[in-house]
Amino acid sequence: MLRYALKRLGVGLLCLVGVSIIIFVAMRLAGDPTLLLLPDDATDQDRIELRQELGLDKPLPVQYAIFVTDAVQGDFGMSTRWKMPAMELVLARLPATLQLAGLAFSIAVAIGLLSGVTSATTRGSVFDQGVRLCVTLGLAVPVFWVGLIFIMVFAVDLGWFPTSGRGSFAHLILPAVTMALNPAAAMSRLSRSAMLGVLGADYIKMARVKGNSEARVVWKHGLRNAAIPVATLAGIQLANMIGNTVVVETIFAWPGIGKLIIDAIFARDFAVVQAAICVVAAAYIILNLAVDLTYGLLDPQIRYD
Repeated sequence: MLRYALKRLGVGLLCLVGVSIIIFVAMRLAGDPTLLLLPDDATDQDRIELRQELGLDKPLPVQYAIFVTDAVQGDFGMSTRWKMPAMELVLARLPATLQLAGLAFSIAVAIGLLSGVTSATTRGSVFDQGVRLCVTLGLAVPVFWVGLIFIMVFAVDLGWFPTSGRGSFAHLILPAVTMALNPAAAMSRLSRSAMLGVLGADYIKMARVKGNSEARVVWKHGLRNAAIPVATLAGIQLANMIGNTVVVETIFAWPGIGKLIIDAIFARDFAVVQAAICVVAAAYIILNLAVDLTYGLLDPQIRYD
């Protein structure tokens, strides 16, 4: 397993290098940051001097080499908007994103597993048909639309929750539920499909013959054998939640990495965008490795040869 983990980490590092190259080039193509950092009456000489100060006068390969050399030492540069180290700013916003993604993931897993497994055990019932309809809507409705509707209904009209910001637990509810709906629908559909393929197996029939309760048969024997595809999807969804918080954090003004990336892109703050994307990419790689390693716990027959 150790050799497998080291091999996957090596592949992950190559992916991280690829991500850093893409985001580095993309940010340079986004425009000249001196147009935003200097007043409208700034002279051409002022812009030339600022480009030299920011290192933007050098060729792209030289700029990237300098960026990589500093990045491996933990230095992603200074933020031109917030006037502080870029990585320090990103790490300061990271807890807010992890808090939101963690609660959204918990909601998605709870709703997805409960609805999917119950739907499989009651196949063809009214509940099953209702779950399948909700799953279709959950996968089809855009996240930004759901967020706006939640704000209008539960925050503005009913006044049950705050409209934006981060503070009490109440501030978490609307953005977390908004973020959880699509992953919950995906996990519900997959867990239902996986359970339907398991419930007809011989060992399930044997478990029933031995006198086990239906709940024990379904949730212990059935779910464990159907858990590998669900665990794969859950890991991917958690990584996506961390990376796809841009929309939800922007709608609800949640001060996490997603909103920071949007603000930095508009400000053409290269250092912050590069640092934030690298952190998100690293989290995605680590979470996918963790999911792969959990396969051995779910199914002892799996080997990492």
